[in-house]
Amino acid sequence: MRRMKTRQAFIALSLLAGLWACAPSNQTIPTPTDIPPTSTPIVTPTPTSIPFTPTATPLTCLTTPGSIEQDSVKTTKPPQEFLIYLPPCYDEFSDTHYPVIYLLHGQTYIDDQWVRIGAADTASRLIIAGEAPPFIIVFPDDRYWNLPAGPGFGDRLINLVVPYVDQNYRTLNDPSYRALGGLSRGGGWAVQLGFTHPELFSVLGLHSPAIFKDDAQYIYRWLRDIPSDSRPNVWIDVGDADKELGSIQLLEASLADNNYLYEFHVYSGDHTEAYWSLHVEEYLRWYAGNWNDPTNESQ
Repeated sequence: MRRMKTRQAFIALSLLAGLWACAPSNQTIPTPTDIPPTSTPIVTPTPTSIPFTPTATPLTCLTTPGSIEQDSVKTTKPPQEFLIYLPPCYDEFSDTHYPVIYLLHGQTYIDDQWVRIGAADTASRLIIAGEAPPFIIVFPDDRYWNLPAGPGFGDRLINLVVPYVDQNYRTLNDPSYRALGGLSRGGGWAVQLGFTHPELFSVLGLHSPAIFKDDAQYIYRWLRDIPSDSRPNVWIDVGDADKELGSIQLLEASLADNNYLYEFHVYSGDHTEAYWSLHVEEYLRWYAGNWNDPTNESQ
């Protein structure tokens, strides 16, 4: 199955996450020059020599939050901008590749919305504590939603941003380790792009999705046409006072009718940043849990 393709790379990544979970912040790594050569099995100290001890090399990045960078695909008009969160020790562990989450913002907002409501800070806290494996987050910009460039956002994301990120950052370039999520309008995009491109995303988070009116008639067919072994893992949540609750319940019914496995949560709240910020940690734990679960690797 597709999750086996990157199993060896992810095993190394899991060992790294385990190191962070178990090691104290002042963990030391012996330098290669201090290891006795195999041709000298016994080292006898002399009055002028010091018995072998490892040389301390503190990994300060293990307690340092990840970084956020601004980037763009410049071949589009306008350029398709995005923010990208790189996890702690990204620069230090230059051979490590990471799962990636694409998080889409709501209407009238820009690419920093998820950052403002705590996604990057929460990711760093979970990773440093060893409660989640390290991962990358991409925050694409959809600020042109009401301008001529707006309808082309989906094409730019699928055909330009995803390939660009895989080529320029150390992602695990496999759908088993690529997630798509969005809130409000971003959730509407996630419905459309996630269910029409199961070859790209195996994890799909729909947070108070504002489903596009033109898409509603096609959702049932999209779900029906996805091969059973390519169905993304789906999370849906919505506030009990959310104006989108009715359409989201219809989406949930379509998933049930097609025998999908999914999570559906109705919480107290409405369609606001205050609601989403309360659940950011829960969202990220769920995304990361798809890569923590060893049963996923054998499916």
